[in-house]
Amino acid sequence: MTQTQYGKVYINHLKDIIDRILESQYDKLEMAAKKIADTVQTGNTIFAFGCSHSGIIVEELFYRTGGFVLINPIFNPTLMLNTRPVTMTSRAERLEGFGREIIDQSPLKKGDTLLIHSVSGRNPVVVDAAIEAKEKGAYVIGLTNMTYSTQVTSRHKSGKKLYDIVDLAIDNCGDYEDSSIQIEDMKQKVAPTSTVAGAAIVNTIIVEASSMLLSRGIEPPIFHSSNVDGGDEFNKRVLDKYKDRIFYL
Repeated sequence: MTQTQYGKVYINHLKDIIDRILESQYDKLEMAAKKIADTVQTGNTIFAFGCSHSGIIVEELFYRTGGFVLINPIFNPTLMLNTRPVTMTSRAERLEGFGREIIDQSPLKKGDTLLIHSVSGRNPVVVDAAIEAKEKGAYVIGLTNMTYSTQVTSRHKSGKKLYDIVDLAIDNCGDYEDSSIQIEDMKQKVAPTSTVAGAAIVNTIIVEASSMLLSRGIEPPIFHSSNVDGGDEFNKRVLDKYKDRIFYL
């Protein structure tokens, strides 16, 4: 009897998820890209926020070759995975009002765009962050797992989840709970998909936004690799050009 190669099952499952994103979410990705292009063109900037593993997608967007110079990450040390004990991140995500404070203390303003990534979308910190950002006049894009989020209750006092608050909700097309592969004789599923799917989604948005800006006669603010000849000099020029809209230096 041939043993199941569960690694191949996982990779094929990832392919299926990417296909579902392409088929069901691409219009929304284009909408997000247009909003980002508009934000750049009008002299505003882009922010991104996520907690613990959702924050990996913020890091994916931020300060890297091929990435947008105008992605300003909102990092809070209590919500990042180098916090010890790491279980503190789960507790902090559930604090009412904490997300409002995080956004209130950020430079986000009217006319900016904020991307919030939360797989379940149920915890108060992301709901409050979305509410506060909208009250400030920012456009809020939510990246979440609709299969997961619609099957759990909100932990926010309003009873709402991230997708209820944002201006545009994008589904990462993942599985309930995010774990995806059922191995025979094992109760708990293995291997999340949200990081792979999320990275594909946000980079697709940046590619489309860059194309839109170029069609408007605007050079997209993209980083070169600092490990190629001339990369440091190029990056310094683009950082200087947009220094008034960059808050991570």
